[in-house]
Parts: sequence; structure tokens; C-alpha cells
Amino acid sequence: MTDSTFKELQLSDEILRAITEMGFEAPTAIQEECIPKILNGTDLVGQAQTGTGKTAAFGIPMVEKIDTNSKNVQALIQCPTRELAIQVTGELIKLGKFVGGLKVVPVYGGQSIGQQIKAIKRGAQIVVGTPGRTIDHLQRGTLKIDQLEMLVFDEADEMLNMGFRNDMEKILSYTNGPIQTVMFSATVPRAIRDIMKRYMEKPQTVTIQRKAVTAPNIEQYLVEVRDSVRTEAICRFLDINDFKLALVFCNTKRKTESLTNELISRGYGCDYINGDLSQNQRDRVMDKYRKKQIDVLVATDVAARGIDVDDVDVVFNYDVPQDPEYYVHRIGRTGRAGRSGKAITFTTRRKNKQLRTIERQIKTKLDYLDMPSNSEVRESRLSSQMDEVVETLEKGGLKDWIEQIESFSDKRFTTVEIAAALLKLKSGEMEEEKDNNSFAKNNKVEFNDNSMVKLFFSVGKQSKVYPGDLVGAIAGETGIPGNVIGNIDIRRSHSFVDIPGNYAGQVIKGMHKNQVKGRKVKVKVA
Repeated sequence: MTDSTFKELQLSDEILRAITEMGFEAPTAIQEECIPKILNGTDLVGQAQTGTGKTAAFGIPMVEKIDTNSKNVQALIQCPTRELAIQVTGELIKLGKFVGGLKVVPVYGGQSIGQQIKAIKRGAQIVVGTPGRTIDHLQRGTLKIDQLEMLVFDEADEMLNMGFRNDMEKILSYTNGPIQTVMFSATVPRAIRDIMKRYMEKPQTVTIQRKAVTAPNIEQYLVEVRDSVRTEAICRFLDINDFKLALVFCNTKRKTESLTNELISRGYGCDYINGDLSQNQRDRVMDKYRKKQIDVLVATDVAARGIDVDDVDVVFNYDVPQDPEYYVHRIGRTGRAGRSGKAITFTTRRKNKQLRTIERQIKTKLDYLDMPSNSEVRESRLSSQMDEVVETLEKGGLKDWIEQIESFSDKRFTTVEIAAALLKLKSGEMEEEKDNNSFAKNNKVEFNDNSMVKLFFSVGKQSKVYPGDLVGAIAGETGIPGNVIGNIDIRRSHSFVDIPGNYAGQVIKGMHKNQVKGRKVKVKVA
């Protein structure tokens, strides 16, 4: 994992703005090594696996060097498959979002060649293609590369395996004079070395050396789910396991914030750290996490460097990491100090190449795990309730309650049936609370700064809570002035507190699962 920033790579403001919007905080190792060399015009072979950020390693300097005042093709990228060509095109368009006049055109089989010809004629500084269709355009004269300055072969060893060596050399023969040639490849076989000797000028090879990593105390799993279901999957794993502390990694700053809001709306004590927070803000969040005032911390890779908490039970990879080295750093946050831990990575089939790279890095085959079903979650909740029942039975002092139950029982209902009904009611309250949280999430509850919001607190008179206790806890834990808190209505098992709209979100986030009079409270909009 690198300690540099993109700013240190002397990139333009337009590129830096695009990188920031894409949510990336720091270059991967291959990017840090390759970007300056490619910017300097060096012929280069980057030995890098899929999933290491290699597209940006050549895409960033390529976009930087393009002259948008010219409509000539200045850069050509060759990919072994049309899927990769489409992926690379999308990445380059994002990187060049704020570069006025930049045009990127993909050319591959299976798409109308007429549309491609029109797109090239309108002007394209970068063309991304597969060898067969690229040669077709070259032979027709619809693609002219006499002004070409850079040629990139992505996944060069894969192209060789697919029998594209003659095509690669044929494309090179169409170039006019010396050009910058760049290849990225997981391996550098003899055929690539031959091309380096024949067509490249003093090429440099960049290889990122990786150490083998073992994690004997960490159970590592893959869970294959649709992207839209990942948040639900995290919630289900949290519900059926007794995790004290969970850590969730996302690839972008934006996702850390949106995921945190989703988890809070579902009733979990959660906060995030990313590169946009000041050091004081990060310290405050980490202090809450260490004190277990929140159960879930959501983080980006860069922000998480300073995390040093021994008792993290589980690490969730919400996103498959950009670099295998990031994976190693992430899962290393659990299973510390002789403890055991779990690492759960959410994936889809299209990310299999990245996962295979990670498995080679850690020399471990990741096991597939099913997402918990709704019935498993219900059983887990029931089991948790039964544990509470057993704990209450063991404490004793139930004489008054037993007498009340016995007074209810008659020929119609047994005491067991009454106990079952009470348990069902308790379960219904839990489901209602979940539904209320889901309602707030789905309806995107927004607070009017000028009005008071009534908040529900799950403590009341039976916990010997008084108005002063609530005011003190709210002001102390959230930092809002005590004198802005409005009416307080304390009932037997819960309370209602009126909070100004501009502070309501802060109070929900700061107080949820925090303590009042030694009891953890749940807080939501009433």
C-alpha cells in the first residue's frame, strides 16, 4: 500500500478533480510507479494482475498528454476482449470528464462497424479496441494512426494466449515513426520480451513485488450477491452473529457516507472515516469505536491506516479492493492478538479475475458462504430473546409477575400459551422498530431546521430516568447546547424528546446505542 497522493504525481487540476469524484484517495503501487514514467514518454512494461488499478496507471498519463485541439487519433489501446475494451473506455471517459473536447471511441466486433466509422470521423483522440476489429479499420483506412503517439497493449499475455501475436505486430507495423509503447501483463513470457526488443525503445519494466501473506486466525469467505443487496447482507450477518465490533471497507469516500446513513437508518450504531474528515474528526470517531459506543465502522483504505483496535470481530469488504495488497491490509484488522476473526467479501461473477489475483497473493482459496436467509435471522432473534428470558429467570424476583400470569390463566389458556403470546408481542415490537427504521430510510426523512422534531428514546420511568438525565446525556454525547432541547415526556418504558430540526440527525447518530443511566438506548424519529 502506497503512502503518496495523486497530487504528488504532478497531475492537472482537471484530472485530480475527476479522480476525486471517482472517490479514489491514493494511487496503488502500480499507479505510483508507472504514471510518472509514462508521463515522461518512457516505453514501459508493467507487470500487474487484474484488479491492481492498471487501467488508471496508463489512463491517467494518457489523458494528461492528449492534445484536445487536435481530432487526430493520438492514443490506441488494444484489449483481448470486447468486455475489457468497454470497461477501459468507461474508465477513460470518467478520467477525462473535466477535460474539454476529449473523445474516446471503442471499436470491437459485435457492434455496427458503420457506427464506429462515423464516431471516428467525428474526431477521436483515443481509440480503444480489440485486435481483429482494429485491423479491419486500419485496412479499410477508416482508422488512421499516422499521428499516433502512444500504443498500449492491455493484458498482453492474455492476447498472446488467444493467438493475437501476429495481430499485435501487424498493428505496430501501421505506426509511422517512433511512438511510445506500453504493455501491461500479469507475466512477461518470451514472446513479450521479443516484442520489447523489436518495437520498444529502451523499455523499463515495473514489477510490484508482493510478499506472501498468511492469516491463520482469520476465516475468509466470499458471498456472491447483487450489488443492491450488499447492505442487506451486512445487516443479516450482524443480526445472526454476536459481533461486538465490525469494520466495513468501501472503495470510495461517497460510499462510506451513504452506507453509514443506511446502517444508521436500520438501527445500527455506525459511523465512518474517510479522507475528507479532519484528524480531529477521525480521532473522535475512533474514540467512539474503541469505547464500543458504535458497533460498526465504515472506512476507506487510506483513512483506515491508523486503525489499531485489537478486538475487531469481522471485516466486511463491501467492495472488492482495487489492489490485492489492500485486501491484505483490510483483513489484517481482525484476528489480532491471538484472537480469531472473520473476513467476508461481497462479490459478483464479473469480479472473479480480481478475486483469483487476491487468492494467489494470499496463497489461500476463499470459501463461498451463503447470505443468511430471513428465517435464519428470525431464529437468531428468537434465540437472543430466549437468552434474555433465561437471564431474567436466573435473576429471580418474579413472584409478582407469576401471580399476574396465574390470574390470567383459565380453562381457555395455559400459562405456556400466555408466555408464547407475550414473546410474540415482544417479537412484534422488534419487527415494528425495524419497519419504522426502514420507513425512515425509504422515505428519506428530512428535517426542517426551523421546526422541532419529536425523537423516541427507549428508556423511561422503569429505568429511573428523569428529564435531567436525558438532557445531560444528549448534550454530553452529541455536543448540542442543553438549552435548545424542548419538551421531554417520560413514559413507563420510553420517552419522547423534542429536538430542533437542525440538531435532530446529530442526536440520532450520536445517541443511538449510547447509554443513559447505564442503559443502552435506541433513538429514532417518533
